[in-house]
Amino acid sequence: MNTLDTQTLGLRIQSGLLLEQLNTLADIGMTPEGACCRLALSDEDRIGRDLLITWMKALKLEVSIDPIGNIFGWRAGLEDLPPVMTGSHIDTVRTGGRYDGPLGVLGGLEVVRVLNEAGIVTRRPIVVAAFTNEEGARFHPDMLGSLVYVGGLSLDDAYASHSADGKVLIDELIKIGYVGKAALPLCKPHAFVELHIEQGPILDIEGVTIGAVRDLQGISWQELHIVGQSNHAGTTPMRLRHDAGYCAAAISVFMRELTIEMGGAQVATMGVTQLHPNLINVIAARAVVTVDLRNTDEALLKIAEQKVADFLVKLAADEGVTITSHRLARFEPVKFDDGIADLIAQHAQALGYSCRSMTSGAGHDAQMMARLCPSAMIFVPSVKGISHNPAEHTEVADLVAGGNVLLQTMLELAQ
Repeated sequence: MNTLDTQTLGLRIQSGLLLEQLNTLADIGMTPEGACCRLALSDEDRIGRDLLITWMKALKLEVSIDPIGNIFGWRAGLEDLPPVMTGSHIDTVRTGGRYDGPLGVLGGLEVVRVLNEAGIVTRRPIVVAAFTNEEGARFHPDMLGSLVYVGGLSLDDAYASHSADGKVLIDELIKIGYVGKAALPLCKPHAFVELHIEQGPILDIEGVTIGAVRDLQGISWQELHIVGQSNHAGTTPMRLRHDAGYCAAAISVFMRELTIEMGGAQVATMGVTQLHPNLINVIAARAVVTVDLRNTDEALLKIAEQKVADFLVKLAADEGVTITSHRLARFEPVKFDDGIADLIAQHAQALGYSCRSMTSGAGHDAQMMARLCPSAMIFVPSVKGISHNPAEHTEVADLVAGGNVLLQTMLELAQ
């Protein structure tokens, strides 16, 4: 099929049902503050999954669930060939927005709806996927469902993952009734394309509608346990303290200085800080903190990791504390398929949308699928770059634009 084929250019998604479904899903797990809280394998996640399957069946998709709980809606093609797959996730962080993840799943359903209404059967099958525990907000690692799908994590190791409150993944998966029997993997796709909000400010600042995502940053997550000594906040001289709270703060400051020193694409974040006994007049005896390092260059990411490790050794010696590290996740940078990224850019241009090539700073299921098949992503703007936040917002016109580019890209890949 030619990129400028007039028949496919005439097909467009409609905003009405897409918005209705996004809002309906957002209501599941909505907090009083307006955030979406559908943690993976929670009761709210189960309700969202049940609803998604209802919507898939309404579109005459054949629904399959695999042993890690990934959900697939299969639309048959004219030939028995590897399918073109799209999708994302419907689980959220505790204070999530309504577009992060669901847009990629519901955008895929909208593609199917348009094809159904137009009476078009593609040469290859089309599959819409919703992967388990993409966020990693309840179980580690993030992108767990897609990582298991591509063989990067064993099912047994995934099942053994523990949540912060001591729940075991397999127990929670059984509890919500989503241990499926489909083959793992269900198939090796011909291609995978994921539609997602950017979750960053670049498209919004530049006034660009579509991001053709060509690569994705490597991610290094660690959890650090710092053990010092509790003592009285007023009577203990500064020179005699073994202050886990100070060490936590020093690590945070060091990470910021590290990003300034290395420059480029290096970023670092301390997202969790927990102190014990967490009292105003007691020196902290223990601290638990997290370190999130990301870079598009694997060699530079390793340098950043080593610099942090060296700093921890020195800090522990200087302050008379012990610091132990536990790796939560480690993924190398991903290079997406240039051919699919080019298709995304070509279709955006043909549809009259502005487009730029991009790097993803966040992790996505597409980075795992890239191990198995040619993959790429379509970004649409996040207003003010806000995400993982109740204020997360993308304009309707941009949601529709992303859906239209997804539609045309998948049509070409499926023909």
